[in-house]
Amino acid sequence: MIRSSGLFFRVAVVFLFILHLLNANLGYAETKQTINIAYLTQQQKAPPPLSNMDAFIEDKGVLGAELAIDDNNTTGQFTGQQFVLKKFIVPLDGNVVDAFNKDIGSQYAYVVVNLPADLLNKIADLPAAKQKLLFDAATIDDALRNEQCRNNVTHILPSRAMRADALAQYMMKKRWNKWFLVVGASEEDRLFAEALKRAAKRFGMKIIEEKTWEHTYDARRTAQSDVAVFTQVDDYDVLVVADEQGQFGEYLEYRTWNARPVIGTQGLVATAWHRTHEQWGAVQIQNRFKERAGRWMEEQDYAAYLAVRAIGEAVTRTKSGDLQPVKDYMLSDAFALQGYKGNPLSFRSWDGQLRQPVLLAAPRSLVAVAPIEGFLHPKTELDTLGYDQPESTCKWSK
Repeated sequence: MIRSSGLFFRVAVVFLFILHLLNANLGYAETKQTINIAYLTQQQKAPPPLSNMDAFIEDKGVLGAELAIDDNNTTGQFTGQQFVLKKFIVPLDGNVVDAFNKDIGSQYAYVVVNLPADLLNKIADLPAAKQKLLFDAATIDDALRNEQCRNNVTHILPSRAMRADALAQYMMKKRWNKWFLVVGASEEDRLFAEALKRAAKRFGMKIIEEKTWEHTYDARRTAQSDVAVFTQVDDYDVLVVADEQGQFGEYLEYRTWNARPVIGTQGLVATAWHRTHEQWGAVQIQNRFKERAGRWMEEQDYAAYLAVRAIGEAVTRTKSGDLQPVKDYMLSDAFALQGYKGNPLSFRSWDGQLRQPVLLAAPRSLVAVAPIEGFLHPKTELDTLGYDQPESTCKWSK
């Protein structure tokens, strides 16, 4: 009888303890902290198709943000926090500035922005945006990280300078030091060419010839004559192409006068994300995204994912949804974001750029990940890519 009474007492104690935990959890769930995140973009007009194999993707970015919200809320179940994503997609003929003032206004402290550079700066300069933190998930312009930087904007994708430096590091490792640079006619091509020339000087490459592509964009004629004649220059190790719209770069491989590899915007490319990336748990997120979207994850999807995850990480660590403590933590040395690329990602405190490894990929294989082994830095090797603090002209401050 005594033994039975003791057992009953112990069972009763355990039952009361479990009941207490359940009641505590119910009360905790009722007082969950809600963090609202806005996602702002504008519908894009489909460009002329360069190939029947290239389908236009209308929803780049938003599906990555949705996937990140799911991940944030998985953690939020244990931290008493709930993350809510509100999407604002401005019509093709709509006014983005008006939409921001009307729909986002003072309601959201964190805004993921998937817009071109000119619209991003217009939004950042609005009075309604001054007490917000904007996450640029679309641009790669170096100017936005330097003389045109805004202290309420962080940048997620690697800049052109970071991409060019990644390529140059790998070329230095391969000792392919003599470059033939081919540049397209657009302003974006010129900007990437400037980044490539900066990287060449920085890592000791020699540009033996630079030409602007001024020939036809007709594939049949290009394949038959233009490329072979155009590439008859002094000997070089690698052809470096700046063609961000893909108007002619794809026609260069296997058609040059001399047998040389192609790198830059075609051939071997430097990118934030690529379908061939499978290391460091990347297969898991690749599969999850593909199951949700029915397609591969693109760079802007990855950028929006990182932006929302960065907010989740900072909010979880600070136990606050308020802008200033979250922003201060994001820009501190303590912040570390897992990005499925080996090294933890973090923000540069001088310009708001997310420092990260850059993938070097061919169409169907991952070739290398920069920074390449052997390139050293007193703080982090990730700062060997792009504009380091002494080189930056940004007056970005917290």
